[in-house]
Amino acid sequence: MKPSNSDTHTSVLEQCQTSDRFRIEKRLQQIAARSASGQPTSKMQADLEQTIEKSTALTQQRLDSIGVVNYPDLPVAEKKDAIKAAISENQVVVIAGETGSGKTTQLPKICLELGLGAKGLIGHTQPRRLAARTVANRIADELNTTIGDKVGYQVRFTDQVSQGSLIKLMTDGILLAETQHDRYLSKYEVIIIDEAHERSLNIDFLLGYIKRILPQRPDLKLIITSATIDLERFSKHFDDAPVIEVSGRTFPVDVLYRPLVSDDEDTKDRTTQQAIIDAVEEIIALDRQTKNTGPKDVLV
Repeated sequence: MKPSNSDTHTSVLEQCQTSDRFRIEKRLQQIAARSASGQPTSKMQADLEQTIEKSTALTQQRLDSIGVVNYPDLPVAEKKDAIKAAISENQVVVIAGETGSGKTTQLPKICLELGLGAKGLIGHTQPRRLAARTVANRIADELNTTIGDKVGYQVRFTDQVSQGSLIKLMTDGILLAETQHDRYLSKYEVIIIDEAHERSLNIDFLLGYIKRILPQRPDLKLIITSATIDLERFSKHFDDAPVIEVSGRTFPVDVLYRPLVSDDEDTKDRTTQQAIIDAVEEIIALDRQTKNTGPKDVLV
């Protein structure tokens, strides 16, 4: 390694962990300054070599752990190549898609397939704690791993992220809190702000904060996902970032309305929870009558 060669410095830093780069760059500058003034640098050089070797070895270890990434039959998979190209060529990308497109669960996997996540975490925010946990479990299942291994999550009072985790699900509040002690979010290689159209204070603060640090973090990728509203606003905020739209998946839907309380004596004091149970039991009974068997799900 030659501290006077800026191209070499850049090449070395690009292979290091994102969390190590500021420290390594600062040490390189110190060595260059000492060398220019004729002071000895051999011990600092040796220590720095060891730090760089450890950091690049960890990058390679994390890259090797990614393995093969497979995709279920979801609309977002059809746009996978376009999404990969956009992420590779741009620092900020806006992905728009309705519920059922698969963007929430598949985008972190597309990042993995690009080799992202090896030098730093793929941070993936959700507006709610339940979503952070369930999405983490789903992605872990699709990657044939367990929570706390390649995929982890952090919500208030619970941290299931390990040193080997490549993807970290969390609430947007958790990521916002991290800015207080990690100004440049240096442990992240990618940040995915999911459901940005909800426009909570946390999301708006995050988008504003991350825009400010992007020039100092040219190695950081930002992916914003939204329903198909406010797309131009998100794009313009990030200097006309490219927008990719993904269609949702549609299923035949029957709408059956049942009031919470009706003239029926049995519903006079019915709670919402009991009404939900009654509705599910009615669906099951209808399926039996029509012999509509087979696996199915209920979203409440």
